[in-house]
Amino acid sequence: MNEYALSIAIANTATVLTGGAVALLAYRAFRRTGSTALRAVAIGFGVIVAGSVLGGGFHLVWDAVALGVVLQSAVTALGFAILLYSLYAETSDVTVTTEIQL
Repeated sequence: MNEYALSIAIANTATVLTGGAVALLAYRAFRRTGSTALRAVAIGFGVIVAGSVLGGGFHLVWDAVALGVVLQSAVTALGFAILLYSLYAETSDVTVTTEIQL
């Protein structure tokens, strides 16, 4: 391992925790509303998190820094492409109502 191993592990852990939380919240919103755009957001963030885990794993387990960076960058680009798609996804006419009980 090199002198950047701890920094890479911390950064990837932060990415997994925050990206995973966003993906989970988007998935819950998709389940509640049925919106295809929210499903794409959840998938996009999930792919970005998976890329972080994949790249960090290659770096930390196999000590292949360059390969880890290439894989993480490629999978992150795919995740952002999915997020871009979510901005243009057709939204169905779903009406969400809330009920306030006094």
